[in-house]
Amino acid sequence: MGSLHCLILVVLPLLYIVAAAATCSNGTCKLLDECSSDEDCGAGLYCFSCSPEFSGSKCVRSSFTNQFKLINNSLPFNKYGFLTTHNSYSIEGVPSYTGVPRITFINQADNVTQQLNNGVRALMLDTYDFNGDVWLCHSFGGECHDFTAFGPAIDTLKEIETFLLANPSEIVTIILEDYVHVPNGLTKVFTDAGLKKYWFPLSRMPKNGEDWPLVSDMVAKNQRLVVFTSIKSKEESEGIAYQWKYMVENQYGDGGMKSGSCPNRGESPPLNDTSKSLVLVNYFRTVPLNLLSCEDNSENLINMLQTCYGASGNRWANFVAVDYYKKSKGTGSFGAVDTINGKLLCGCDDVHACVPGSTSQACSKR
Repeated sequence: MGSLHCLILVVLPLLYIVAAAATCSNGTCKLLDECSSDEDCGAGLYCFSCSPEFSGSKCVRSSFTNQFKLINNSLPFNKYGFLTTHNSYSIEGVPSYTGVPRITFINQADNVTQQLNNGVRALMLDTYDFNGDVWLCHSFGGECHDFTAFGPAIDTLKEIETFLLANPSEIVTIILEDYVHVPNGLTKVFTDAGLKKYWFPLSRMPKNGEDWPLVSDMVAKNQRLVVFTSIKSKEESEGIAYQWKYMVENQYGDGGMKSGSCPNRGESPPLNDTSKSLVLVNYFRTVPLNLLSCEDNSENLINMLQTCYGASGNRWANFVAVDYYKKSKGTGSFGAVDTINGKLLCGCDDVHACVPGSTSQACSKR
């Protein structure tokens, strides 16, 4: 009996540990539950380890709340917030197109199709003249090189076209840091990618701080691709909107991550210039650090959005730009966008608290 008693004392704690570890699995784990694989987590979640913020792995957000479906799409475009990926094309694990090993920064873990499917609705792309075409690239000395190039822009633009075709009620914004100087080079690549049929025309963009057209109207007219360039002359030469004629933007990189401060980017008008209807808030490091992204994309991001709200003349961001958009300690960048959509649509702290279908400042009483 003594040996059996000892065996029971050894086995029971082990069974308890196994049972505790298996409290959820096969899609039943909820937000911040411990997990061992993505399959353990429920819809809209994935299994992620945010070391050193928490030990082990937990289920965190991996997809967005569609504010159009949850609340409405009958307000102006500038009355909504959109998750934005910085350097959307700069993806880990992408093989070199040039045959030269890539030596440059990485900003995202998912390809552009995955980003769009998970709820990213604005893409920041750097375009260059390279190898006789338009490429997506980081620069070194202001030029695209074999070791900083990611691939022809048309490949990514075709991914966007495929998404727009399959999702006829969605709108995608492209924000170009533009180094293409070949005449009509951008027009050609957008045309070749099949995107011109979705083009939101320059003539419909508000010039003096007025509201944008209704989202429902943009969808009905199939004008669901909004494109901005950083080159002013292309507004006249190619009909591509000059970004800072319509948008204000805070400082990018480390300069835009100082607690309590939200300065404007050098090229941007002052953040409180309300003659520009759109607000872009950047929150990412000058040198992207994968391991720190889960911290950056959590409470600190929310705090910066609140700071930039005040700096922007009490206007919430329309675009929230981050690196490694899925990495967080919980709700992350998805939760941040839920917050600004709650503020924009109903004055609540979360879009889920808005009264469905409402176009007024009404929070649910749940």
